[in-house]
Amino acid sequence: MGEHHIASTSKVWDAPPPSGKGGEGGEGGKGGTGLARYVVAAALARTADGGAVVAVVLLVTSSGGSGTLAGVLGACITAPHLLGPFVARPLDTARDGRKVIATACLLYAIALTGGVLTYGHAPAAVTGLLLAAAGTCGPLLTGGISSRLPAIVGPGLRTQRRAQGWDVATYGIGGTVGPSLVAGLSGWVSPTAAALALAVGAVTAAGGVLLLPFTAPSHGGDRTAILKPGATLALIVRSGPLRRTVYLTMIVALSVAALPITAVHLTKILGTEPATAAVLTAAYGLGNLTGSIAVMVFPLTGDPGRLMRHLALGVVAGLLTVTASPAFAVTASAYALTGILNAFFFASTLAARTEYAPSGARGQVFIWVAALKITSGSAGTALAGSLTGVTVQLPLVVGLLAVSAAVVAATVETRLGGADEKRLP
Repeated sequence: MGEHHIASTSKVWDAPPPSGKGGEGGEGGKGGTGLARYVVAAALARTADGGAVVAVVLLVTSSGGSGTLAGVLGACITAPHLLGPFVARPLDTARDGRKVIATACLLYAIALTGGVLTYGHAPAAVTGLLLAAAGTCGPLLTGGISSRLPAIVGPGLRTQRRAQGWDVATYGIGGTVGPSLVAGLSGWVSPTAAALALAVGAVTAAGGVLLLPFTAPSHGGDRTAILKPGATLALIVRSGPLRRTVYLTMIVALSVAALPITAVHLTKILGTEPATAAVLTAAYGLGNLTGSIAVMVFPLTGDPGRLMRHLALGVVAGLLTVTASPAFAVTASAYALTGILNAFFFASTLAARTEYAPSGARGQVFIWVAALKITSGSAGTALAGSLTGVTVQLPLVVGLLAVSAAVVAATVETRLGGADEKRLP
């Protein structure tokens, strides 16, 4: 199978999961317990990953450290996520991928604990290196865990799509509960205690990952058939469906990254207090969680490529509404709507990664897309920060135009690709 993947890089290798109502196929579907364990483990891991940077920044600033140092140490834990593709290969080569992810969770906890405990008692460089070690494990707590989901829930298409809604929810939980937990514990006890709580969560996640159903490795014992990171990226570039998945994911991430930045400036235009910017960002987060719940109840149907294009246009509509909104209530509703649509879009990208990636490189594909998405989101934040100085709505306009252009490009590509990019039967 692995040799077939390498030899057929001009197409999409794996057939999609069989259509139908799904069910409990495979080892992971036993009464839904596999998915339940997955959700708990993934939520814990992503809460730890999502709250760590906030804990680090609060640790530095609350102790009188400079904003520059807080930013540098925060970057130490976020920037290494870009190394994800280079630490992901063991997921595809290991006999038991659960042990790889569990080990990453444990190392994350140890490195994060070491980083926060050494702060102020050792040179900042030591703290930075420890936090960077934690950040390097981060991709395995996010995209790495997601790559296990298809085998856990079984082959049913509807079952997989519903499970992807749960997965989107765990990302939403990580991005909201993590920072909120840190903020609460920091005020009640200390930022150090908050960071240690996150470390405990990561350790618990490691145990949860080990309790997931075992799935046999796709390499069948031939680890040489597993692609290396560079070859996996080349595979993504050559495969039309995967290539479109990547650039649509990146452009949408870049565009929605402008929302938290513009929220602060929009309050001035709308004549509200600056503090109400938190209402806008909360509306977006609530919308994201609502969207993920909706995907659980009403799983997405249809081709992932078409879904991504249509839902990306939905995000464009949300951004356009925010841009043209005349009142705060409309703006808050538009933020919530964009969050809902982005949750649906994210679920469609998970479906695309699952159904378009070859099984022998699925873990690497998941993490490559996640790493590129993080990079694009960071670039979007920086771009929005610079463009708001020109016009408040400019970052939103640039974002919606970029997404529209990406959808047009993807549509043209799909039509020109024709039969050459059809899945294998």
